[in-house]
Amino acid sequence: MNLEERIAAVEARIKEATATTTEALEAFRVEMLGRNGKVTGLLDELKQVPVEEKRVWGQRLNQLKTAAKQRLDELQDGMAKSSTGPQETGDATRPSLTEASGSLHPISIIRQRIVDVFARIGYTVSQGPEVEDDHHNFGALNFPPDHPARDMQDTFFVEGDAQRNGSGDLALRTHTSSVQVRVMEGGQPPIRTISPGRVYRNEAISARAHCMFHQVEGLYVDKGVSFAELKGTLDHFAKSMFGTDVKIRLRPSYFPFTEPSAEVDMSCTICAGKGCAVCKHSGWVEIMGCGMVDPAVLTNCGIDPGTYSGFAFGMGVERIAQLIYRVPDLRLYWENDVRFLDQFADGAFRG
Repeated sequence: MNLEERIAAVEARIKEATATTTEALEAFRVEMLGRNGKVTGLLDELKQVPVEEKRVWGQRLNQLKTAAKQRLDELQDGMAKSSTGPQETGDATRPSLTEASGSLHPISIIRQRIVDVFARIGYTVSQGPEVEDDHHNFGALNFPPDHPARDMQDTFFVEGDAQRNGSGDLALRTHTSSVQVRVMEGGQPPIRTISPGRVYRNEAISARAHCMFHQVEGLYVDKGVSFAELKGTLDHFAKSMFGTDVKIRLRPSYFPFTEPSAEVDMSCTICAGKGCAVCKHSGWVEIMGCGMVDPAVLTNCGIDPGTYSGFAFGMGVERIAQLIYRVPDLRLYWENDVRFLDQFADGAFRG
């Protein structure tokens, strides 16, 4: 069947669905909206649709998802109205039921695990403002006003008083590298810190991208810091998060604030490097960027590049969470669906 026929079949199933028990209601939810549900599967196939047709089919699939949720609510309401008959009194001496305790959000769970890995090898945690000035977000990181690398960042600018903050335009920070600049400006090496936090970029929201996401960036500056230490640190991180059998590789890349720069790939944990849909049959998945801190950045932050060197790295928390939990759609993290979030209670994913 083509995509239209498959959507029509799912629509028919949604309209004819019935449920008289909580088990049947949950079975319908899993069938339609679960990780391997029919609606979820169709949404995941949207990436295979030609670019010129994505908007039309995207709207069609969003309507299908809305219809499934509305039918689920209708069935739930119908069960509530039908359960008005006489109720058993039960044992009056039985202890009262208590509300289920809350749990951490899955992104918070993964962020804390990342922080713990680096804390065990001596990294401190640094925080900074989410609304940043141009100097800390761009200028000090080797982004001159006319530098083409600024086009790599789709920035949310905020109207501000240039005379008050002394650094020009204000913007929602596009990376937590701005925190690293503040740390270097505030003290001299040795510096060994990580900077977790929210960042913002003006991107279209989809299954694989969001306008707000989370990063953890690391910085180590001292005398004689080498690229070999950078690779060893990232290898330790990958094995701590994904298991001792994981391997990493570094591919040459470009970032304005590091030289040389590299993208870090990890052997796919799903197919053990043999090739699958997640790693696009390459056996590798990208997990972060890294490199040696550009001497110009050290100079901008008041550190002598003739005496000190350093390395930096940065990763998306959602990317690491996706590899661990294998959640196919990033939007699920922000829909506040208790049924989804409850799977991560106590830090154990039960999907």
